[in-house]
Amino acid sequence: MIIVSYIIIAIYTISLLLIFMYSLAQFNLLMNYLKAKKTRDNAEKFDFSNSEEIPFVTIQLPVYNELYVMGRLLTNIAKLNYPKDKLEIQVLDDSTDETINTTAAQIARIKEQGLDIKHICRTNRKGFKAGALKEGLKTAKGEFIAIFDADFLPNENWLMQTIPYFKDEEIGVIQTRWSHINRNYSILTKIQAFALDAHFTLEQVGRSSKGHFINFNGTAGVWRKECIYDAGNWEGDTLTEDLDLSYRAQLKNWKFKYLEDVETPAELPVVISAVRSQQFRWNKGGAENFRKMFLRVIKSENISTKTKIHGLLHLLNSTMFLNVLIVAILSIPMLYIKNEYTYLKPYFYVMSFFVISSILFFICYWFMYKNTYGSGIKNFGKYIIMFFTFFSIAMGFSLHNSIAVIEGHLGKRSEFIRTPKFNIHSLKDSWKGNVYLNKNISAHVIIEGLLMLYFAFGMYSAFVVGDQDGDFGLFPFHLMLFIGFAFVFFKSLSAKA
Repeated sequence: MIIVSYIIIAIYTISLLLIFMYSLAQFNLLMNYLKAKKTRDNAEKFDFSNSEEIPFVTIQLPVYNELYVMGRLLTNIAKLNYPKDKLEIQVLDDSTDETINTTAAQIARIKEQGLDIKHICRTNRKGFKAGALKEGLKTAKGEFIAIFDADFLPNENWLMQTIPYFKDEEIGVIQTRWSHINRNYSILTKIQAFALDAHFTLEQVGRSSKGHFINFNGTAGVWRKECIYDAGNWEGDTLTEDLDLSYRAQLKNWKFKYLEDVETPAELPVVISAVRSQQFRWNKGGAENFRKMFLRVIKSENISTKTKIHGLLHLLNSTMFLNVLIVAILSIPMLYIKNEYTYLKPYFYVMSFFVISSILFFICYWFMYKNTYGSGIKNFGKYIIMFFTFFSIAMGFSLHNSIAVIEGHLGKRSEFIRTPKFNIHSLKDSWKGNVYLNKNISAHVIIEGLLMLYFAFGMYSAFVVGDQDGDFGLFPFHLMLFIGFAFVFFKSLSAKA
């Protein structure tokens, strides 16, 4: 039994240390972010008052069965302010439903406005989104390629705000910040916005300001066509083709420019099954890219050691869910081991690493939150509630995301399952009739229900383990886990109604 206890302690400790290292990296990004906010951007730009400097741009719209948002997307894109003789729009349509016809009809109407817009349909989905982008690139006229997913709504001056930065010939990509048109729809959308805001402030600015690798986020950005080809073009062997091409391009010494002040509104998934499919794709794709890229990053002679460390931790982002799940599951046996082998009690101060990590995350996310909502006591109180809500629900997703991560690291291939769109802005709008929703309850949901009960037992254990006063050191952690898994479990059941 003692050997099993030592094995549990070793695995638990390694996972805690990896989480701690990740929290230190996030804190370092916060320091970078705060310094970057004090720096003025003096980048050279194209002079668009001189028509000869205005480059040709191709907009690519990769879409697949977008019944609810296709019309909105095309209407919005047609309003972009850019010289018509320097603009081409490619609708890369892999749809298999009736939207093929309705999209074709709308494209015909847009052509009457004098816009150069093409409807490119493939007979198969080879390579999924990456394959569609690669196919469109073959005939793209533009020197620069702007990409928007179906639920994104760039403002009219978006191209005028981004394209000028390509005056610097070393820049291969311009990425803008996502904003959220339905941020306050529900707790689910609020926590998604909370997480994405952290990525698009703290992480993207923190990395890019020091020349560390960042990623094109799959949409709301522009590529230099030469950069795409130089990096090896789009590849469909991972579920996050955007992260893949981003790393290959930066390993080729292309610069990425991140524009925090340019917002691109988009719609967040409002039902948990859609969030599940999105999270699974992002986390599995991250693990796949670590598997594909980590040796290239380590062996690269073009980047600093610090950039390599940040790059590897970036590629391991999704693996943090696996470490959190391991720590969570082993925390209850650790309570009993601590009580059974009293001579090991001093060792259990290692548990404080999780507390320190949580404090570092709390500090990092506060700066992100107040950047959006403002400071002050009232907003800080709201932040505390939101942080613990986010942290709890994120841990509730840890099983689902860990399965994705394990599959990614093991090289198990799966189809690109795109996130259903809804065209929902307020509580008056209903998602119940969405024809693209997955109506099945997966085995993961049942296990999440069992984990909810497991962490309820963990809370009970606080009262019965240890001396007569109990051991409540992990009680807050188990309470958050219980809340998180309960939320995910019951939301998943109700979404099937």
